[in-house]
Amino acid sequence: MSCFGFLKALMFVFNGVIFLAGAGILAVGIWVKVDSGSILNFLQNLNNAPGELKQVLNVGYLLIALGSVLMVMGFLGCCGAVRESRCMLLLFFVILLIVFIAEVAGAIVLLVFKGVVQQLITEVGVIIVNSIKKDYGKNPDITGLLNTTMNTLKCCGFNNYTDFRNSTFSNNGTTYPPYCCNVTICNEGNAIIAKVPGCFLALVSLVNSNASIIVGVALGIAALELTAMTISMIMYCKIKGK
Repeated sequence: MSCFGFLKALMFVFNGVIFLAGAGILAVGIWVKVDSGSILNFLQNLNNAPGELKQVLNVGYLLIALGSVLMVMGFLGCCGAVRESRCMLLLFFVILLIVFIAEVAGAIVLLVFKGVVQQLITEVGVIIVNSIKKDYGKNPDITGLLNTTMNTLKCCGFNNYTDFRNSTFSNNGTTYPPYCCNVTICNEGNAIIAKVPGCFLALVSLVNSNASIIVGVALGIAALELTAMTISMIMYCKIKGK
């Protein structure tokens, strides 16, 4: 196989994976929008939500848009390589370049506006705590979502067990959910409840413990994008030379 043939096969395989990944993300985005029990609807039903939270509520549309872009990229890359189309290869390069620039810009924004992100998290935390006090044990969707989160992350509440004080759940006779302690009855006398971290801290700890993996994946994606752009331009130049 010639060098050009190898690059052609590599582009086809690489963009085939991109196309399938885009199809998967698109399916998840559509599912988020149509599933009445999803976290999206949970956030929409929160009372007194800050204006900034509206950006989070568009996650379904974001996934749909991202999946569509990836499918278009995969299609252009595969067809451009197979048909040796300069137009498709150039479009593939331009779209991938825009995506790469957007990723870099997003990373810079997160670093620069870190304080704004923390403030938004704080505001969302207050809303979630109020929802816990009002709806946990009463609303099946919210109860199920929180139970799944606490069971998965081995945590209690958003901040800690005190989120359940004076709540609808505690007024029904049980002070704390079983996830908050390792005994049958959860009450103030059980010091063990204080040792169970809040779900926010548990999530932060999970991210921090896997920070190297996250950074490695991000760098790997960036390297793949740069490699794909380089290969597409090499193929473009070779096809143009013919």
